[in-house]
Amino acid sequence: MTAEAIRVSPGWLDLRERADAAARARELVGHLRRRLPSGPHVIYDLACGSGAMGRWLAPLLPGPQRWILHDRDADLLALAAADVPGPAADGAAVAVETRLSDITRLARGDLAGATLITASALLDLLTADELTTIIQACAAVGCPVLFTLSVTGRVQLAPADQLDSRVAAAFNAHQRRMTPRGRLLGPDAVEAAVDSFCELGTEVIVRPSPWRLGAAATDLVVEWLTGWVGAACEQEPRLAADADLYRRRRLMQAETGRLAVTVGHADLLVLP
Repeated sequence: MTAEAIRVSPGWLDLRERADAAARARELVGHLRRRLPSGPHVIYDLACGSGAMGRWLAPLLPGPQRWILHDRDADLLALAAADVPGPAADGAAVAVETRLSDITRLARGDLAGATLITASALLDLLTADELTTIIQACAAVGCPVLFTLSVTGRVQLAPADQLDSRVAAAFNAHQRRMTPRGRLLGPDAVEAAVDSFCELGTEVIVRPSPWRLGAAATDLVVEWLTGWVGAACEQEPRLAADADLYRRRRLMQAETGRLAVTVGHADLLVLP
């Protein structure tokens, strides 16, 4: 990502990896397998973080695979290189190489030879111009594209609280905030990506991929809730007075296993 982007901590990525794996739409992997040519596969993973996408997907695809992992964070790339996915679904070898790069500045040729392009938890962090750059780079290759876990803006907490909707609205506004790079797409990213890919004449399949979190994921719930309320208050400072008690109440519910959270995401598969 470019300057002013939020640095994602390795701890957060580790904390969410299991929930991400459970949430991703496995149905799309079936569609993908039917349309992928026989291996070997060259798979570019954009903004790869610590490499969780490869660890999830590589064992679900047959044939030899070479994953080329792009990220702007050298520390995360080192983690990804140290935790290689695989083997493939049929036992074939999986290899990984890393590239330190800004994926919002992809140029023609940067994805050369790709048979599949992937990304996870990325689209909602982009501006419209950045999304266009990535889509054009993907379209130039003409291979399938799988983008998972883009935030949709829908959050449901149980038991319900009268402040839930106000916090959610402020958080969604924060997701769409203006930055030095431009206005972030936030919850509008999936629709924008689908429209752009469809304009290019490609087939796009979209499936929901929500987190469903409860007592078994207390640490993740606590971390997510803290960040969710914090971002909402950053966007709407007048919310802070009411949100302090709300946050403490919700954290107590989470820590005692009495809070269930559904966080909306969507996965999309692009088939040229």
